Amino acid sequence: MTDEQFRYIEDYMLLCMKDSAHDRDHIYRVLYVALDIASYEEHVDYDVLIAACLLHDIGREEQFLDPAVDHALAGGEKAYDFLRFNGWEEAPAQHVKACIETHRYRTDRLPQSLEAKIVYDADKIDATGTLGIARTISYRADRAEPLYTLAPDGTVSDGSADSAPSFLQEYKFKLEKLYGKFYTKRAAALMVPRQKSAADFYRSMLAEIKSSYDPGRSLLREVLEAGP
Repeated sequence: MTDEQFRYIEDYMLLCMKDSAHDRDHIYRVLYVALDIASYEEHVDYDVLIAACLLHDIGREEQFLDPAVDHALAGGEKAYDFLRFNGWEEAPAQHVKACIETHRYRTDRLPQSLEAKIVYDADKIDATGTLGIARTISYRADRAEPLYTLAPDGTVSDGSADSAPSFLQEYKFKLEKLYGKFYTKRAAALMVPRQKSAADFYRSMLAEIKSSYDPGRSLLREVLEAGP
């Protein structure tokens, strides 16, 4: 890929990115991690890999406008149309599309090619560790979702049995489970320290929330029961 080719793909990505948790910095981190992973592999198509990394989240706007839209599918179509318009051959444009369509965690579409697996792993790495937690909190805050919810008995829920959205629920539903689903050895190695830092953060946050909530809740009950 030439510098000129990189720049016109990058410029298109920048026009499409508006979401703070999936912003341009996320795109560059995914690209750089993907290149790190690729350096441990053989026979990587770097044109496809770089284009797919740059364009993997360009369907986010369509998903925001209509939550029923799958941003990976929308982004794959947009990327394919854009690349074909700019002179890419059918096969590599389709390959980029396939990489984008299979990069999501919440889907039954699995990455097939080496490049698609690298894009998937690099994107997932950016959801791990304390960085992944910060991105999740930012994403949830944009949607006015709480950090935690209460269990039926009024105590703070750890998120594991929640149906209502919150950060703790997202951690138990998605973030905690990311670490067993990587395709490349390099990504699996990168995730090890991040897994510990994320688990430590979750435990500390839950303990701090409970220490702020539970004692005072009991004391309030005692004061109200005592009366004037």
